Amino acid sequence: MRFLSRSTGRAAALLSACLLGAIAFTAPLAATAAPPEPPPIFVLNSLDASVSVINPVDWTEKQRIPTGKEPHHIYMTPDEKSVIVANSAGDSLTFVNPRTAEVQRVVYGIIDPYQLQFSRDMKWFVTAANRLNHVDVYRWDGKDLKLAKRIATGKTPSHIWIDNTSTIAYVTMQDSDEMIAVDLPTQTIRWRVATGPMPADIYGVHNDKTLLVGLTGSDGVQVFDVAGAQPKLVGKIPTGKGAHAFRSAGDGKSVFVSNRVANSISRIDLATLKVTDTYPVPGGPDCMDVSADGKTLYVTSRWAKKLSVVDLASGKVVRQVNVGRSPHGVWTLDHAKRI
Repeated sequence: MRFLSRSTGRAAALLSACLLGAIAFTAPLAATAAPPEPPPIFVLNSLDASVSVINPVDWTEKQRIPTGKEPHHIYMTPDEKSVIVANSAGDSLTFVNPRTAEVQRVVYGIIDPYQLQFSRDMKWFVTAANRLNHVDVYRWDGKDLKLAKRIATGKTPSHIWIDNTSTIAYVTMQDSDEMIAVDLPTQTIRWRVATGPMPADIYGVHNDKTLLVGLTGSDGVQVFDVAGAQPKLVGKIPTGKGAHAFRSAGDGKSVFVSNRVANSISRIDLATLKVTDTYPVPGGPDCMDVSADGKTLYVTSRWAKKLSVVDLASGKVVRQVNVGRSPHGVWTLDHAKRI
């Protein structure tokens, strides 16, 4: 019995030493484990009814997610648990997990959702029906949408900007060359103003007292003073032909605008409202997103069927990733502040 006892003791000691050795051996491995893969970059392929999921580490297309017809724009839910792809010709919204790219659900019966935006108080969700000439105002309860009112507009409503009080939605009319202000609590039109040719995206600055409007049918950005009861056109910023979409630089000091025809991106200083930098991007640059560190700009080159990656320090396109036909919206969870 003593022999067995001593043997058991030695065995226990040996096992303990082995476990300690294993722990000591594996601890450094745990400490040097590879960091989690960054969230993907989503690119909407409007003519392919799909979303390209791009790995931002090796710059490969990991997969394509089928959607409804003509996905054009993408927006994150207030809880940051989903990104919504608006399928304009499919009359639907596709909810996607922004980290895993898994489709969570599809909501049908959303008529012609070309562009979309949430209000900052998370109570309102607005869509622009590009083909059917109306704006839909929905109430959002954190999960589901309920149509509050469908509002007839001018021809081809294009882009939306909701102010920081969550009471006004500004919408451009691409083919009737105008912009309207929609009162969200009453779902009525406050005013209507003429713009330059083919107004597209809108961006609010100076605490939303000033609006920038990209003119796709011209060569710059119109500046409107909307602090009073009626809007006033106060200037124009020359950027390049086909000025179209805006994206915050995330520094609180500047905003980017894409110039489709000029094949360039302009950086506008928010204090002076003047162009400070111009970045050449081939292939019809359209929608943009900015990395969280503010160093990289992701641009859909619409005619080239590419995602162009711009290094903002050098001002050069450092790589292009093949995607689907007519890429439009682009988005990643790892982005700079939008406002």
